[in-house]
Amino acid sequence: MFQALPPTRFDLRFSIGDIPVRVHPLFWLIALLLGSSASLWMLPLWILVVFVSVLVHELGHALAFRFYGIRSEIVLHAMGGLTIPEAAPWGYGWARVSPGPKQEIVISLAGPFAGFTFAVLMMLVTLLAGGTLITSRLFGILPLPLTAVLPFGGDALNVFVTMLLFVNVFWGIFNLLPVFPLDGGHVTRNLLIQYDPWDGARKAQWVSVIAGGVIALFALLVMRSVYVALLFGILAFQSYQSLQRRY
Repeated sequence: MFQALPPTRFDLRFSIGDIPVRVHPLFWLIALLLGSSASLWMLPLWILVVFVSVLVHELGHALAFRFYGIRSEIVLHAMGGLTIPEAAPWGYGWARVSPGPKQEIVISLAGPFAGFTFAVLMMLVTLLAGGTLITSRLFGILPLPLTAVLPFGGDALNVFVTMLLFVNVFWGIFNLLPVFPLDGGHVTRNLLIQYDPWDGARKAQWVSVIAGGVIALFALLVMRSVYVALLFGILAFQSYQSLQRRY
């Protein structure tokens, strides 16, 4: 469910520097569905926020790849985005460069922390512009300055910046959870492989199964979010299926 979908003639294509970006049509549809409960005037703002936030996240991965000398392509798809390393010439053919475990950890963490950095920049801009930040509780637990009130621009700008803060913080925390195929799952696998080369990958899958199940229950019982509970339940089940196939 987190794999890139095949190209279509309706894809939006552009480049940021020399990093190619492809946006599948289903990306816009899912963004629209996720924001369907919002007011009609807020929907375009919400879709723009999701687009910018996911793109910033994937740019973090792409720049980390570039730091290690690996070119990559960004694909925004139905369930978010992927940064795919490009194949490099190898002999008479092509091969994908495989970073080492420590490099993989840096590349995985670069996405969420790009979003956190972007959120901090939005906070600084709000304060420098004479605005204020109001602390809200993320998931009803974490107190964070997630609501922006600017002295100009009216409600539309306040809503836009507030949604940017929320999505970049939420998306980053979401991706750091130790569940496959999220960034946190890949970080967990590479950490465990370094300490246990023989059995680290299997242990990481079990961490994904247990963490996914616990988060699904938390989402259902505490957050009262059926969507998040269903998503993590599916991811936990997929990790369990992967264990059954491979081990």
